[in-house]
Amino acid sequence: MPEAAIGLGSNLGDKAANLKHAVEAIAATPGITLRATSAVYRTSPWGRVDQDTFLNACIIVETSLAPRELLAVCRKAEDEGGRDRGTEERWGPRKIDADILLYGDRSVNEADLVIPHPRMTERAFVLVPLACIAPDWRIDGVTVRERAEALGRDGVEEAPEARLF
Repeated sequence: MPEAAIGLGSNLGDKAANLKHAVEAIAATPGITLRATSAVYRTSPWGRVDQDTFLNACIIVETSLAPRELLAVCRKAEDEGGRDRGTEERWGPRKIDADILLYGDRSVNEADLVIPHPRMTERAFVLVPLACIAPDWRIDGVTVRERAEALGRDGVEEAPEARLF
């Protein structure tokens, strides 16, 4: 079964609880086995910077689900976690965000699903936690570790008080 990387973020409410709930909801889904969880990181907002800091983490799952089915699981976890897509602004505050970053070596390019995630290589809040659990995975031939090192850790610090498990 393929492995997939999922990025998680929250900057509203009990951020750590929001992340944990999303991981538990995803991991409880038939056809998904949780393989790894990163540390949790406190990160500066990206895109729209006039908002509270985020907590971000990444997980690796092994799954028999197709990418679109995995996307449905991520969206269900977001909905159950209180995300309201109808009222959120792009890159604005949110209770929970769960994005498929990588899905094995597959590429998907659909209107609402692009894998590898199209902006992940620009975001330290994604690459730093992903490098903790999948340093040798490759994005366009370059390892996650190398991409994270090149981007740096500006605005990304470990939040040891916030743990997924």
